[in-house]
Amino acid sequence: MNLLLDTHVALWAIADSPRLATRARELISAPRSSVWISVATIWEITIKHGLDRGDMPVTGRDALRYFRDSGYRVLAIEPEHAAAIAELPPHHQDPFDRMLIAQALTEPMRLITHDATVARYSDTIVQI
Repeated sequence: MNLLLDTHVALWAIADSPRLATRARELISAPRSSVWISVATIWEITIKHGLDRGDMPVTGRDALRYFRDSGYRVLAIEPEHAAAIAELPPHHQDPFDRMLIAQALTEPMRLITHDATVARYSDTIVQI
């Protein structure tokens, strides 16, 4: 199963945070799971870390290294992903989340998120 992790879930996974739900841990560690991180996640981490917001404890470069060391694959942003955003209902306005949703629906992949608003987009999005 192809899993796309949203930014917070990805950070919790690499930090082994207690905030990461048991179900997410099981999905991520399942032998048949391929775990993906979007370029949009690296971009979001880089921007928010640079703003010193406190909720992004690592740089984008460090996060990318941690993700790769964990065996996660990196999903590029393709033109089809960007175009698919136009088809999404306006449930959520965060541009990073909208890109992740569009990528998950286009590929298709299961998007793992903690955000209930993101989960409203499809039954293929798993809220943990």
